[in-house]
Formats: sequence, structure tokens, C-alpha cells
Amino acid sequence: MGIISWIIFGAIAGWVASKITGRDDRMGCLANLAAGVAGAFIGGAIVSLFTGGFTIGFDVVSFIVAVAGGVLVLAVVNFILGRK
Repeated sequence: MGIISWIIFGAIAGWVASKITGRDDRMGCLANLAAGVAGAFIGGAIVSLFTGGFTIGFDVVSFIVAVAGGVLVLAVVNFILGRK
């Protein structure tokens, strides 16, 4: 997958994660992208610990893992910064 596809994939996953956590009104495009990319990385690492390996591709399972990781990242951010 090319870099543009990864950016789009991360941005969409981050946007969905921000909608789930209720932070969408305070996040911009770059924050959604960062949450999605970080979430994909963290989610992929966690899944690979349990499965022994995980290949990230452009499919539904990878998207779910990226969104779940993004939700985890945003939950930690909510906890650290406090919800206002």
C-alpha cells in the first residue's frame, strides 16, 4: 500500500475513533490522522502479541484494529488531559 493510502486509512480510522470517544468536536484533521496512525500501530502491536503475527493491509479487519487502537489512544489522552 502506498503512503497516500496509509494517510487516508489513518485519517478515516482516527475520525471514526474520535466519533466513538466523543472528541470529534475538539479534533482537527491532523489530530484525527495522528490518532489513526498511532492507533493502527498500537492496535497492530497488541493483536500481533496475541496472534503471533499480524499483517496490516487495506481490509476490514485492519480497519477495525486501527479504530480500536485509536479509541485506546484517545481514551488515554482523555484520561491524561481530563475531559472538559
